[in-house]
Amino acid sequence: MMKIGQPEISPSVTQPLQPTTAKPGQVTAVKGERKSPGVGVTVSTSARSLEAARGGETADVDLEKVNAVRQAIANNTFAVNPEVIADKLLSNAHEMLQRSSS
Repeated sequence: MMKIGQPEISPSVTQPLQPTTAKPGQVTAVKGERKSPGVGVTVSTSARSLEAARGGETADVDLEKVNAVRQAIANNTFAVNPEVIADKLLSNAHEMLQRSSS
């Protein structure tokens, strides 16, 4: 059944993507992937220079924390604290406004 005004999604599009070993900036094809005509992606020179300055290193990730959150979600014990989220959003917005006014 299709709702009016919504595109029909073919089964090949809804299949999960397989992990790849692509390096940042490398373009790879996924099995079953369909290319849309006229859709392109470009990376700005600023983004390229930032990547080059980082030396291809990835950001530090606390895998223990990631796994603990993943397990809490799987166990339905993960609790969201909206006050903490709101405080962080306001703090980040305040910091960004201070940077832009400097």
